[in-house]
Amino acid sequence: MSVFSRSHLLALLLAVPAVQAQSLPVSVSASGNSATVVVGSPAAPLAEVRLDFDDAQGLSPASLGVSADLVSVSSPALLSRLPSGLVSVPTQLPAMVTVEPPALAGLSFRRRAHLELHTHALPYAAGSRYRLFKAQLGGPFRDVTSAVEPGSVRTRGTTGGFSQFVVVQDLRPTDMVVAEKIALLRDQAGLLPAAESAPLHALINQIELAVADGRFPEAMGGIDAMRARVSARAGLHIPAQWRATRDLANVAGELLSGLDTLAFSVGYLRDYGP
Repeated sequence: MSVFSRSHLLALLLAVPAVQAQSLPVSVSASGNSATVVVGSPAAPLAEVRLDFDDAQGLSPASLGVSADLVSVSSPALLSRLPSGLVSVPTQLPAMVTVEPPALAGLSFRRRAHLELHTHALPYAAGSRYRLFKAQLGGPFRDVTSAVEPGSVRTRGTTGGFSQFVVVQDLRPTDMVVAEKIALLRDQAGLLPAAESAPLHALINQIELAVADGRFPEAMGGIDAMRARVSARAGLHIPAQWRATRDLANVAGELLSGLDTLAFSVGYLRDYGP
């Protein structure tokens, strides 16, 4: 595959069966705590993905297990994994990036992985509804966006684990998205012993009430307070490691990632309304 012109992309999509995906070439480089993935032709990539880890061990191109596919945006299999009919994969970027580290390749990391997906296939505008979504392999997608910035579009998010990522257009009411993210934080906090979960649930309740009352500075303050508590107790009292053998629960990483994306949506609600 050489140059991803619009006509070339359209031709590829017409050739992709509704229930299948077509593999895209990827080029992966890694050094220290960072990795870069070029999706498509290096001369004219469809997207570029950057991964920055808080603290990684065994990071290499092989240990990441990266692949990418063109998907049919109208495939029932894909649509069933999205939250509602108000969320769709844009036809300009019908790509899914999978990060599925092989179990025996030795990759592990603490806390979070920070992911940026950059593409020139989508136009940026202030108040953009483009979002970065994540799913377990074959599972339902959810919003993990922590930033949407120009260039043409750069979507950023954090995660405590892997494996599949897509950029979507999310037209759901923002207050609904905030409520969903708060519920996910409660679920993660509920995995901890009562001594750890009770203070976190109290902070989540404060954040939820502040958002409902439109007290956005207090809501952001509550998010910062919860982030500080989780960070201080990560690894000591809250499990904070992910590894490719999938035998550990990175609760701290998922909580911190949940707070990152909640802060984005609360800020969006403050700036643009529901």
